[in-house]
Amino acid sequence: MTDPRRRRAWRFGRLAELACVGSLVLRGYRVLARNVKTPVGEIDIVARRGRTLAIIEVKARASPGDAAEALGPRQRSRLIRAAEAFRQAHPGVQGLAMRFDAMLVGPWRPPIHVRDAWRPDGA
Repeated sequence: MTDPRRRRAWRFGRLAELACVGSLVLRGYRVLARNVKTPVGEIDIVARRGRTLAIIEVKARASPGDAAEALGPRQRSRLIRAAEAFRQAHPGVQGLAMRFDAMLVGPWRPPIHVRDAWRPDGA
């Protein structure tokens, strides 16, 4: 990565993920995995709270509104497939309810946690 803009964006994204992990832990979530790579896509954060498995996509942009717009239908579909692959590879989480969340991060702002941001069936 030689382009300074790309390097800054990558660093901002990594810091945003760390802020999200900290925020989740403070609110009682147990982070099970980060940056999970599956054959069908990557999951930023997998966390558990009670009987719920949260698949969390972190979006860091100039504003939370820009971050929300960056999570399109193709990416949601890819995350749903990646979550199913994760669930199949980890039998210990198969009995948990699964939820898809988004965490939106802008500079100098705490992460905004959008619980149940979308559902696999489109509901």
